[in-house]
Amino acid sequence: MVNKILKSFFLFVAFILIQSTSFAQCAMCRASVENNVSNGDTSIGAGLNMGILYLFIMPYTIAMVIGYLWYRNAKKRKAKFTFQGDKF
Repeated sequence: MVNKILKSFFLFVAFILIQSTSFAQCAMCRASVENNVSNGDTSIGAGLNMGILYLFIMPYTIAMVIGYLWYRNAKKRKAKFTFQGDKF
């Protein structure tokens, strides 16, 4: 079971690292970047893309942490009930 969880985690991390090279922007952000590029400023585009990817990753990271804590507590609860059941 732990091996399956580790494989899933590493697969998730691999997808995140692969997706870090994508450039996702909303229509307003794209218009702002295109306007700045046409005026000669190209530095804002890279920072904007990294900011969007950072905001995209945070909810999934929080969900993974909550899922892990839930799994760990459920495992402890199950071990506690199994151990008490052996006493009777």
